[in-house]
Amino acid sequence: MAGADDDRALIARYLTAYNAFDIPGLLATLHPEVTFRNLTDGQLTASADGLDEFRALAERSAAYFSSRRQTLRRFERDGAEARIEVDYEGVLKQDLGPGMKAGNTLKLSGRSRFGFRDGLIAMIVDES
Repeated sequence: MAGADDDRALIARYLTAYNAFDIPGLLATLHPEVTFRNLTDGQLTASADGLDEFRALAERSAAYFSSRRQTLRRFERDGAEARIEVDYEGVLKQDLGPGMKAGNTLKLSGRSRFGFRDGLIAMIVDES
């Protein structure tokens, strides 16, 4: 079983790849049976089960932004899971609806829970 330092380093690799739009690097941190859920105000807004679905979701979401950055504010290990808090900033590449136009900067804070298997990330739940 990996320790908190290993989990933190793995999450840091995941965030670095995410920020760089490095989808192969992102996938390299994930277990083949990864599950992903994104919750906004308690509502499920995106999900993926397995690497193929996660890759497709990552490619779609990368197309929405010209730049993006998640900055780790807090890390804690909670049993078999790790919890983080992040600040997020992204510049829209395309219009996403009323009030969300290309060139606008989106800023928010969020939380994520990570589960691990075989030294890789096997579960991600993002909440904002």
